[in-house]
Amino acid sequence: MKFFKKRGELTRFQILAEIAKNQPHLRQKDISEMLGITVQAVSENIRSLIDNGFVEIREDTVRYHITKRGIEKLKKKAVEFRKYAEEVIETMNTYKSIWPAIAEEKIKSGEKVWLKMENGTLYATKNKTPASAEALQDALKGEDVALTNLDGTIELKPGTVTIIRLPTSNQGGSRSVNLDRIREIYNQGFDRVGVMGTISRAVVHKLNINPDFEFATSDSAVAASKRGLNVLIFSVGKMANSITRKLDEEGIHYTIEDI
Repeated sequence: MKFFKKRGELTRFQILAEIAKNQPHLRQKDISEMLGITVQAVSENIRSLIDNGFVEIREDTVRYHITKRGIEKLKKKAVEFRKYAEEVIETMNTYKSIWPAIAEEKIKSGEKVWLKMENGTLYATKNKTPASAEALQDALKGEDVALTNLDGTIELKPGTVTIIRLPTSNQGGSRSVNLDRIREIYNQGFDRVGVMGTISRAVVHKLNINPDFEFATSDSAVAASKRGLNVLIFSVGKMANSITRKLDEEGIHYTIEDI
């Protein structure tokens, strides 16, 4: 669309619109704050609008007024913009959201399937559940299958997060932890294990535990628990605060074990 192709045209359109709405007392600073651009950028674009006869300054002041030519340009561009927006809305109304799942059995394109979540993975099955969808392609058992027209609610019990808080280096680090107590907690059974910090890495190494994630651990724990997985996190000292904040925001249940 030509409206967007010319460099800076959209910004000048926005500035022209603001001048038309707020003249004559609009300041460059006001425009800068409204559009999220620098005052210098506003000044340069207004100069261009003035040079092209779309805006004028009257009575030797800094008051901006849109000219008749500017009004005509603004109307033309507004019509183009509205037409473009209507095309986008029309496209989105016909757009199909597509979701991937694992086929639990052989599925044919166009077939109605049912959805379930197991171990954090979405499965398409022929056994009825509260959520359904339409398959967009053939799929064999174990293959990924594209789904659309999702309906209903996927049964999912949120998981929990257990945080093992370890001592810092000043407190003795991995040498001062109660490994037997950690084994007791670990043996309760968890779907995923994450680590935060070097001391956590040393502790899981001593216990021969292979963590599932050690980077972006807070986000990973939240994502996993939302999918119904129970997560064990090893953290050091105040590192636990970053993950508990996220868990509180998401309303995810957690416990903290000080080791």
